[in-house]
Amino acid sequence: MRIPLSWLREFAQVPAEATAEDVMAELVKVGLEEEAVHRPTDSVQGPIVVGQVLSIVKEPQTNGKTINWCQVRVVPEGQQQTLTGDGIDPSGVQGIICGAHNFVEGDKVVVTLPGAVLPGDFHISARKTYGHLSAGMIASVRELGIGEDHDGILVLSRIGLDPELGTDAMELLGLYDQAAEINVTPDRSYCFSIRGVAREYAHATGTVFTDPASKVQVPEALSGGYGVKLNDDAPIYGTPGCDRFVARTVRGVDATRPTPPWMASRLRLAGIRSISLPVDISNYVMLELGQPNHCYDLDKLAGDIVVRRATAGEKITTLDDKERTLDVEDLLITDESGPIGIAGVMGGAHTEVSDATTNVLVEAAHFDEVSIARARRRHKLPSEASKRFERGVDWQVADVAAQRVVDLLVELAGGTADEAGTDVGTAPDAVTIELPAEYAAARIGIDFTEEQILTSLEDLGAVVAMGGNGYTVTAPSWRHDLETKDDLTEEIARLVGYDQIPATLPVAPPGRGLTRIQQQRRRLIQALADAGLTEVLAYPFVSKAANDTFGVPTEGTERKALKLANPISEEHGFLRTSILPGLIEVAKRNHSRGFRDLALFEAGLVFLPGDQLGTATIPSLGVKPSDEVLDGLYDGVPDQPLHLAAVLTGHDSPVAPGHTPRAWDWADAVDIARIAGDVLGVELLVAQGRHQAFHPGRAAQLELRTGEVVGYAGELHPKLLAAHDMPARSVALELNADALFEAAADVIVARHISTYPVATQDVALVVPQDVPAEEVLTALREGAGELLEDVALFDVYAGKGIEEGKKSLAFSLRFRANDRTLTADEASAAREGAVAAAHERFGAVQR
Repeated sequence: MRIPLSWLREFAQVPAEATAEDVMAELVKVGLEEEAVHRPTDSVQGPIVVGQVLSIVKEPQTNGKTINWCQVRVVPEGQQQTLTGDGIDPSGVQGIICGAHNFVEGDKVVVTLPGAVLPGDFHISARKTYGHLSAGMIASVRELGIGEDHDGILVLSRIGLDPELGTDAMELLGLYDQAAEINVTPDRSYCFSIRGVAREYAHATGTVFTDPASKVQVPEALSGGYGVKLNDDAPIYGTPGCDRFVARTVRGVDATRPTPPWMASRLRLAGIRSISLPVDISNYVMLELGQPNHCYDLDKLAGDIVVRRATAGEKITTLDDKERTLDVEDLLITDESGPIGIAGVMGGAHTEVSDATTNVLVEAAHFDEVSIARARRRHKLPSEASKRFERGVDWQVADVAAQRVVDLLVELAGGTADEAGTDVGTAPDAVTIELPAEYAAARIGIDFTEEQILTSLEDLGAVVAMGGNGYTVTAPSWRHDLETKDDLTEEIARLVGYDQIPATLPVAPPGRGLTRIQQQRRRLIQALADAGLTEVLAYPFVSKAANDTFGVPTEGTERKALKLANPISEEHGFLRTSILPGLIEVAKRNHSRGFRDLALFEAGLVFLPGDQLGTATIPSLGVKPSDEVLDGLYDGVPDQPLHLAAVLTGHDSPVAPGHTPRAWDWADAVDIARIAGDVLGVELLVAQGRHQAFHPGRAAQLELRTGEVVGYAGELHPKLLAAHDMPARSVALELNADALFEAAADVIVARHISTYPVATQDVALVVPQDVPAEEVLTALREGAGELLEDVALFDVYAGKGIEEGKKSLAFSLRFRANDRTLTADEASAAREGAVAAAHERFGAVQR
């Protein structure tokens, strides 16, 4: 929202010397965000004055153009020039070359004298051209930076001005004004108006605020005006699309009259283009009061106005000359001819005000926020009106805004207002909030005085009644965000001053802190970071093919996934069921920028829809849903478990003198998965696995002791790597972290560390080729008994000396007792027990 300072000064006590930066500094104190400063003098500098064309000599040129050699008086006749500078004639008459032809002798124009600067850092100086010394320039609207018209120069009489010669044109055209631009958050919709910002400035500075609405004289009641019917037979969430419609009539207007420069200047600084006097008046009132309004050409209306929902297949041509097919949810303004506007968004071209318009019907209505927001998004049609309506507009100000438009049409366009008018609708109930006396102090940490509380709430515009235990507060009609005692508490803190809130660290109550799951998640992420991996965040939006490849182990099986209604791109139109597609894209992007050795991981949610997705209806607003309704809503939400995934490409370390880096392989992926299990105290069983995204012979399936599969690790499939332009032999893993959290013990008990020496023995077993090493390792562990501390596979061999169809697995066994030093016989006996168990289960034979 841009706030011209000259406009703001009408309703707030802004010092004359205050700049836009000063105003923004005050508004920041009450929670508004500064955006930018708009100051015409940053690009336009004088001397720029009013001049009168004394003579025009047309001189044809050899290039086919005809130029005008003009004599222009820039001081009142009989007076000498008081300005000085190179090229400024002391006589007060300047010789100027001009290529425009839309003016005649006697016209008053804007003259930029030598020394002036125009937008684009265009310096004006006396220079010889077309055989004359041209000392200045007769300016157009575009050259002055106040519009886009460049068809000819600016003739002041055509915009209703007849100033004295030599008058400062920058002041005349409002170029000394400046605007402060602020960012308005969705809950502060009242600040989309000079009225709202002036109120906030008064809050910030403790000065007097004059409500612009109070300066408008509105009839006590309106009747007998143009016929209007509110007929919403399909309200959204039970809320009527329109609950107030004010219509006023002004006859005999002259729509061709120029918009006064003071109004055009303010609109321009506020970011609104001047179009025509009736339209400019409408926009001016919207910016001043925050109430969007619309002017219809009364003579183009047919029958009563009806506010209703669209019917299937209806169409309308809007003011931007585009034909739009309407949705049955769209709220329309209609007459007997059909739709004449999309309510609160944009009017229709058929009833548009034009230069030929003489009779105007003024509309100021109050529309439902949801209806307007949906129509705006559906038609991709943002407008200044919809921006305000979808955030909430003051119901009580509609008649004031309509009267203000009427008054300006009478004053500036020469119209005559009908005494009759229309005001239909039902006022909403006022919001009343109970605020306990000590509630604000307990929440904010400041002992607010009774005077501070009363003053803050009354300054907001609220009506406050004191009771035995606190305050009964009736929220002002323009503050839709005030609904609870917490909202009032926030407002009290804001107006008393955020800088008054002490910076004290609260004492955490005993027995609280991070939950078990939060602690586990932090330990898990920290463990992978400590292992040298880099955490990244990938987009959760993927393609259907990616979900089908990574989301299910078996090729050809379709993965049920959640399709986005409005995706960023159709290529990534689904929510992920696996983290790996996004991680691979991150790795691919890094490879394209020269980073080849990567170890990336992400812990994030995946989205696994069940049989039910969403609900047939949405609960009504304003009423807490029952437990059954809430259960139904939760049943329709997809399961969103936390997954952990990693992608490793290239080598484990950089090249260095005397050091040869090692390429990542499938074993590293398995080790990282084991790190994740170890830090949570969960044992992961590794078995030969098959997954369509992984190499068929270099993939491990990761299971819990219960047999639940919680993930996969290994080398990615060569075809997949080639399709993504990834290095060969890249490896990856993905785990269901929520399953690990659930399997983890509440308390991880540290294993006793024996002070007695370890006894190490190795064994090599020959087993059939199809027997997984992990199953042999499990048999050895079970057969060795309680003396076995650890067992690890350190070699796999198949070839010369080994029978065809078999392989040799070499294991290292570590034995230790907690209470004594083991003898060689005890260690050997345990080793033989382990071998016996492997022999019994798999027919294993020692080499």
